[in-house]
Amino acid sequence: MSGATEMRAARCARQPGPTGRHRRRLRGPIIVLAGLLAMIAPAVAVEPGEMLADPRLEARARDISAGLRCLVCQNQSIDDSHAPLARDLRQLVRERLVAGDSDQRVRDYIVQRYGEFVLLRPPLNLETVLLWLAPLLLLAGGAAFAYRQLRPASGPARPTASGEAPLTPDEQRRLDEILKRDA
Repeated sequence: MSGATEMRAARCARQPGPTGRHRRRLRGPIIVLAGLLAMIAPAVAVEPGEMLADPRLEARARDISAGLRCLVCQNQSIDDSHAPLARDLRQLVRERLVAGDSDQRVRDYIVQRYGEFVLLRPPLNLETVLLWLAPLLLLAGGAAFAYRQLRPASGPARPTASGEAPLTPDEQRRLDEILKRDA
């Protein structure tokens, strides 16, 4: 074994492993990290008393509820909202499923009562075409604006980085004559 290898081996042997004191020091940050992760996880507002006994019906109800907007919160599904109206809508969805309605009939019933605004993903039709095309129109407008700002100008000479316009051919010829004369 070479001298450098022996020194490294001796240094590694002297370093202490994790002791109880070191583990206790890590316990606090680990608890804080676990708490933060628990807060970040999506909160589901469905209460145990609302759930259906049949797991297949409950899965269908959750699927439908995930696609319906809470009319109070407006940026959450009724499945995620704690608002009383969202709870009522969740119960209505479950009642319709227990009555034997298909998923589409339940959605149609809710839309008939509250309008298409209740859908988190509205269908593409004449009334919602602007809603669906708005992101594309904004992107196209931004691209056109950027193109107009970044393209080279046609027409009169643009100023250089120093703020001065480039020389015309006549000015360049005169400058060349002066430089030849002085040289």
